[in-house]
Amino acid sequence: MEGLGENNNPGLIRPIHGIRGNSMEGGKFASEVGTNRRALRDIRNLVGNPPYPCAVTKRPLTDKNDVVDKNMNNVGRRPMTRKFAASLANKPPVCQQPQDSLARHEVIEIEKSKRPAAVRDFTVVDVEEYKSASDLPLPMLDEEMDNCELEIEMEDVVVDPIPDIDICDANNPLAVVDYVEDIYKFYREAETDSCVCPNYMSIQHDINEKMRAILIDWLIEVHYKFELMEETLFLTVNLIDRFLARQPVVRKKLQLVGVTAMLLACKYEEVSVPVVDDLILISDRAYTRQEVLEMEKLMVNTLQFNMSLPTPYVFMRRFLKASQSDRKMELLSSFIIELSLVEYEMLKFRPSFLAAAAIYTAQCSLKGFKYWSRASELHTNYTENQLLECSRLMVDFHQRAGAGKLTGVHRKYSTNKYGYTAKSEPACFLL
Repeated sequence: MEGLGENNNPGLIRPIHGIRGNSMEGGKFASEVGTNRRALRDIRNLVGNPPYPCAVTKRPLTDKNDVVDKNMNNVGRRPMTRKFAASLANKPPVCQQPQDSLARHEVIEIEKSKRPAAVRDFTVVDVEEYKSASDLPLPMLDEEMDNCELEIEMEDVVVDPIPDIDICDANNPLAVVDYVEDIYKFYREAETDSCVCPNYMSIQHDINEKMRAILIDWLIEVHYKFELMEETLFLTVNLIDRFLARQPVVRKKLQLVGVTAMLLACKYEEVSVPVVDDLILISDRAYTRQEVLEMEKLMVNTLQFNMSLPTPYVFMRRFLKASQSDRKMELLSSFIIELSLVEYEMLKFRPSFLAAAAIYTAQCSLKGFKYWSRASELHTNYTENQLLECSRLMVDFHQRAGAGKLTGVHRKYSTNKYGYTAKSEPACFLL
């Protein structure tokens, strides 16, 4: 039984002819082994069974560099027992593409010849060769390719991608393209504080909305004569409405409120601020310098020194960029929105909504049909149907701009400086 123990040890590597000359020579078992056992060769078990394309190239179970203990057990790798061979047979194949089928057969034959003598007596079933291609799972590579094709099909559904309107200003540090979206996100949140109650005139006992319209129409002419920045005009109107919504004012002080609001707006927006005496002179000396300074103190305290609020002009600059506007469209949009500043009923709309509606109305006027691009819709967050109500009011203002007593905006945009924009045709088809 000593020789039998050695032959059953898978770690013992020796040639077949060496078994006869050792301890089993002359024994019954040794003679049987000498006559029945032979070297492993090609038994044609691979013919007709093409290897699975993802079969992995096997490595020999032992190596000359492996460490063998005193019992001749392979320590570096696990010995080939029946249980281990069964676990290998049940193990799923790993996806690895061989170089070619013929080379794989040669590698398997060479590796089988390197196995220990005891192991060669066992018939190890190659799972990859035994199973048919239909019984094997789908290779991972094919699944990944299917997922890629699905993603491509889903991406193809998007016909009109969001255009990057800031790409032209990528090298302009003043455009702050890295965080311009964050700035306008803040403007969206802060514009609610910029709005006033659309019926705040109910708290005023000595003035009404017609007087407000006369005041703002006059301030638009003053703004034009002083050649102030556009931001100054919008901030002036915002300061007037916010102040009148909190503080009752008598009729003879209403013009003083307007002049003081323009002075505060100039201090906030302008580089060169008009002096107080110039404002007194343009108001036909109806007020003294002391009255202007006292009203300025009252206004900043009533508004709690909060001057930095988004106006329609802030949103207009961004929305015009999204609509890829030209000079003519910019002037027409400004003309329409300044007409809206005079009207008291337009206070019910947010500043961003007024800016979007003015641009939409200008586009329709220039093109002669309804037009609202997807880029404009995405950057304004307003659809065409949402803007129609406000746009129809603006078209009505455009039609009546040259008639009546309040013609300050019409005369301003009838000059060469503003490209005679007031003479453009309104988009009557929107009505």
